[in-house]
Amino acid sequence: MSGENLTGNEYIAHHLQFWTFGRHPDGTWGFAHDAAEAKAMGFWAFHVDSLLWSLVLGLFFLYVFRRAARRATSGVPGGLQNFVEWIVEFVDENVRGSFTAKNDLVAPLALTLFGWIFLMNLMDLVAVDWLPVLAQWFGATFLGSDPHHVYFKVVPTTDPNVTFGLAFGVFWLMLYYSVKIKGVGGFLGELAFQPFPKWMFPVNLVLEGVSLLSKPVSLSLRLFGNMYAGETIFILIALMYSAGIVLGVFGGLLQIGWAIFHILIIILQAFIFMTLTVVYLDLAHQEHH
Repeated sequence: MSGENLTGNEYIAHHLQFWTFGRHPDGTWGFAHDAAEAKAMGFWAFHVDSLLWSLVLGLFFLYVFRRAARRATSGVPGGLQNFVEWIVEFVDENVRGSFTAKNDLVAPLALTLFGWIFLMNLMDLVAVDWLPVLAQWFGATFLGSDPHHVYFKVVPTTDPNVTFGLAFGVFWLMLYYSVKIKGVGGFLGELAFQPFPKWMFPVNLVLEGVSLLSKPVSLSLRLFGNMYAGETIFILIALMYSAGIVLGVFGGLLQIGWAIFHILIIILQAFIFMTLTVVYLDLAHQEHH
């Protein structure tokens, strides 16, 4: 990548740094030039690369499915229609097997989460230097930026802000349907009066409260941790290309092998997030007596 004089640690740190926009300590707004500036911007800084790719991939998902829906035919279906119908049937079967109540929102939500997360995960298979180098070239050519200060991560699910955002969206739906179906009293009763007798409500409240709050945390961290680890391994393999021909060839073989294995992780993590969402919403719809 641009910045060939970087050490191994600097190369890794550069790839793991987000393109951050926020408020500088002096009150001005702008992009961070290094990790220290990004940290100084605090909680309200924006990871522009994560937001950009999340939006682009979400719009791409909508475009593909809308195109397939508009061109759907009862005759001999084309390749795109076959592909989309297969995904829809796959998601529908999983929802029917995990969701016992009736809610017309759950299946479309599951489909959206699976498709969107899969596309965000899929960006991990793009060679780690291609898009960051393109961003550096663009920044240096059109913006006059120092290439060393141009950061561009392309896998949104390696950003905990993205995974927590998805998980908290699911969490609020859980709370909404829990209160809607069971009422405020019923929902609070589940937290305070189960699984032990009612007189042990403080213990019940602690146990059920921790169980409830752990759902969005585990949902987000599972996705983030797996994708972050996969991205880091790709970066470490990329370092081998600068260590000579022998290690470069060995790194190429490792990259191919890891990419093939990582395809399973990409699909599995999207499937797990979707399935747990459906299960959690099913629990929110169940009334315990």
